[in-house]
Amino acid sequence: MGLDDALIFTRVVECHSFTQAAQSLGMQKSTVSRRIALLEERLGVRLLNRTTRKLRLTEVGQAYYDRCRQIMLDFAEAEQAVMQLQQEPSGLLRITAPIEFGQLLLGRVLGEFMRQYPQITAEVELTSRYVDPVEEGVDIAIMVGQPQDSTLIGRKLFETARRLCASPGYLAAHGTPRTVQDLANHRAILLPHDSPRYWPVQGESVPCQRVLSCNNITFAREAAMAGAGIAGLPLLITEQAVRSGRLVELLPEARLPVGELYAVYPSRRFQAMKVKAFLDFLMGNLRIEGGHYAGAHGSAPVNIAALIDPSVRELP
Repeated sequence: MGLDDALIFTRVVECHSFTQAAQSLGMQKSTVSRRIALLEERLGVRLLNRTTRKLRLTEVGQAYYDRCRQIMLDFAEAEQAVMQLQQEPSGLLRITAPIEFGQLLLGRVLGEFMRQYPQITAEVELTSRYVDPVEEGVDIAIMVGQPQDSTLIGRKLFETARRLCASPGYLAAHGTPRTVQDLANHRAILLPHDSPRYWPVQGESVPCQRVLSCNNITFAREAAMAGAGIAGLPLLITEQAVRSGRLVELLPEARLPVGELYAVYPSRRFQAMKVKAFLDFLMGNLRIEGGHYAGAHGSAPVNIAALIDPSVRELP
């Protein structure tokens, strides 16, 4: 109410007329006159001296007008700044992402984006924990799996398969499983989203002997290569180790959950240009070819063997 009256008062002073002010505001002249009278009554001062021919500010009215005009200018400037943000990406972009994805891919893509839009600054947290973008004030949370909260929007980036793997040394000591049911006699390296009681094989309920749990796919791969047990790992992270003989892929018929990586954000409505532009840029530059990332602007391919963990997600 006070801000509306201040706007009406400012317009009356600048138009030097109740009639013209009413026309510019799309109001009745009687309404404008009544609102000014109510404003003076509320403030307990006279702001305008009225005659049949002109309006004249009182001393206190002049001081009030100067403050009101500055407020209106600040408001107009704020609106203009918001509209500019929607026209050209600028401002602080806050992002969270899984550790391996951030190290091997996000840094390069974000760097290219910031080179193209120098008005962008960024804060990035690489983490294995679950991040609520609304609660933590994050613009984009890159995470494994679709968001469970229906108020959040999830944009799928890509997916990757998982394979059961073990080292040649482990298989020499414990034998090689020939069927999925044979896994019941083997040591399991599990990630947080895996059941602690059963192997993560779809359509099967095979008990597992859990010997190690961890929240990082690189750690799980290294433990498997050292002979600690069998692990269900993303195909991309095992490519080089299998090729070099440090890991052996097991039971190709076993179906493990597919890992899906999503960019999660609060809402599409009134989405800041910086968020929309980066999401589009990320999708446009997220090209995975033969286990390698082909970056924008002709940059050299980068091995992305550790991009995604379809199990690492600490639920809140």
